[in-house]
Amino acid sequence: MSNCLPQNDELLYDLADLFRMFADSTRVRVLNELRQREVGVTGLANALGMTASAISHQLRILKDGRLIQSRRNGKEILYSLADDHVRTILDMGLEHIEESR
Repeated sequence: MSNCLPQNDELLYDLADLFRMFADSTRVRVLNELRQREVGVTGLANALGMTASAISHQLRILKDGRLIQSRRNGKEILYSLADDHVRTILDMGLEHIEESR
């Protein structure tokens, strides 16, 4: 992998879209919960003190952005991080913030 960003506008726009996913504190809170465990809408709503409707809205955005995945477990749909890249992005962001404190 190269150390500089490619000079491909479409790729750079996609990268900006990825970072926009992390620009919302509610979405980051959802991702942080999913970083710890696989959980359904009700569990997320309870953990974050939000309505199931608000959580569902954020989950849809995160799923469209391919940051999370879902699987059915009986009647419940459980959500988790899509892959280790998402965990790494969160870890690196936190490390960066803690370094500057």
